[in-house]
Parts: sequence; structure tokens; C-alpha cells
Amino acid sequence: MTEERRGYLYGLSAYVLWGFFPIYFKLLRPSSPFEILAHRVIWSVVFVALVLAVMRNWRFLGRLMRDRRRLLGVMLAGLLIGVNWGTYIVGVNSSRVVETALGYFITPLVVVLLGVTVMRERLRRWQWLAVGIGAVAVAALTIDYGRLPYIALILAASFGSYSLIKKRLNLPPAEGLFVESAVLALPALGFLTWLGLTGEATVGHVSAGHTVLIVLSGVATAVPLILFAGAANRVPLVGLGIMQYVAPIIQLAVGVLIYHEPMPAARLAGFTLVWAALIIFTVDGIRNARRTAKIKRAAAGPAAATVEPAAALPPR
Repeated sequence: MTEERRGYLYGLSAYVLWGFFPIYFKLLRPSSPFEILAHRVIWSVVFVALVLAVMRNWRFLGRLMRDRRRLLGVMLAGLLIGVNWGTYIVGVNSSRVVETALGYFITPLVVVLLGVTVMRERLRRWQWLAVGIGAVAVAALTIDYGRLPYIALILAASFGSYSLIKKRLNLPPAEGLFVESAVLALPALGFLTWLGLTGEATVGHVSAGHTVLIVLSGVATAVPLILFAGAANRVPLVGLGIMQYVAPIIQLAVGVLIYHEPMPAARLAGFTLVWAALIIFTVDGIRNARRTAKIKRAAAGPAAATVEPAAALPPR
């Protein structure tokens, strides 16, 4: 399996997990969104620290501290992902799962725009068609919503920018997430301390099951983000942008089928257009991968054909 294909596997795994996040975060009520966010940050730091302890890899901290530009980039990534986490929890626990899905429908367009303008990546003709269909779908969904979807827009802007920074930093997954979470840990700890002193904390006062779920929010947060970081280090930014449609498709289904949020005909039409964009992008990606493999084999000559006969086969 090539590194790029491995990256796509990591990315799809991350987006599927994120797609089912609304179910998890609704289980954390009656805690407020910001109490959940603070615990999510703290337990993410704890979990990733344990992972790094097992890996015995702490030297990166010294190297990072000496690289001021990279350190500032990680801090900015931490702030962006904090905004994204908090906005998402607010959306889910205020019964706006469909709007959070809309935000992640918009996000790939933001990522693709950043990929073309900042990273100088190029889209093929069929990729442009897929992006165009996706833009029409987002417009239809936004018009159907009937007002400025500020939760969706904040989610799209924060995660799109976070994706770009992760791509440029090229940090190992666990190490990057540890520093990003650590940036938010001190204010999170201060907020939880304030909640405890004012008697407004709910964690530890609802049930044992609720407390366990809050603690596990660190694992639930860290695992898909580590997978995403692994994908960001291997997959072109344009590929990441289109692949991100997987999570909102699942979230939209969760919002409509499980939590019975409205799904009028116009919204369903937008959902169908997104599927069309995904199909076009996937078919084009497969065709391009096979064409590239043939060109490489032809350039390598007959010897490569005998040594690597399985190069064109899909990964197992």
C-alpha cells in the first residue's frame, strides 16, 4: 500500500468517526457546551500524553520550542480547533445537527479554495465539475435553511484553516495534537476550576456513566484527529477537501433519521447533489491512479513489470 493510499484510509476512518459524533455529544448533556469543551481539552491532553509516554517520544518538544515559527503555527492550529470543537458542541446540543452538517458540507470548498490559492495545487477537469456540483449543493442547502447559518460558517472557516495549517506544519500526528491541546489546557483548567468554585459544575454530579463518557471524550477526540493528521501528511489538500463530504453526509443522516430534524425536498435535493459530486470525484480519482500507475510502469521498462506485477491492484 502506498503512503497516499494509506493516507486516504486514515482520512476516511476519521471522517466516519466524526460523522457519528452528534450521538456521542448528546449523551454528555446536561453539561453545558463549554464545560464539555473544557473536559474534552483536558482529557485529550492526558490521553495523548499517555500515548507519547508509551512511544517514549518527548524529544520533539525540545525541537519544537527551538523552532519559533513552527511553534506559533501549532498554537494557531490549537486555537482554531478549539473554536471548531466549541462551535460543534453548541450546534449539536442545541438541536442543530443539520446545520453542523451544512458547515462540514461547506468546509471542503474552503479547503479546496485554500489548496488552489495557497498551496498552488491544480484540479483536473472532472474535479472542477465535482467542486462545482458541491458548490450548487451548498447554495441550495443554505437557501433552504432560511437565515445566515453562523454555526455552519464558523465550522467551515475554522476547520478549513486548521486543515491548511496541519498540511504546512507536517507534524507527526500524536505530537501535533498534544501541543495543540496543551495550548488550550490552561484556560480549560481555569474554567473548570471556576465552575467548581461557583457550584455550577455538572461532571461528577449526574451519574457514574456520565462521568465516564466525559473522561472518554479525550479518546473520542484524539483518535480521529490523529487519523486526520496522518491523512493530512500524505494526501493532497484537494483530496482532503473532497473527502470531507463523508462526515456531513453521516451527520445529516443522524440529524434527520435519529433526531428527526426537518428534511424538506430542497434539502434532500442538496444532499443528492453532494452524492453526485462524490461519485464524480471518486471515479476520476480511480481513473487517474490507474493511468499514473501505467505511465510509471511504462517508464520503468519490462524489468519493473516483472518485479512489481501487482502495482495496479487496489490495496487490500
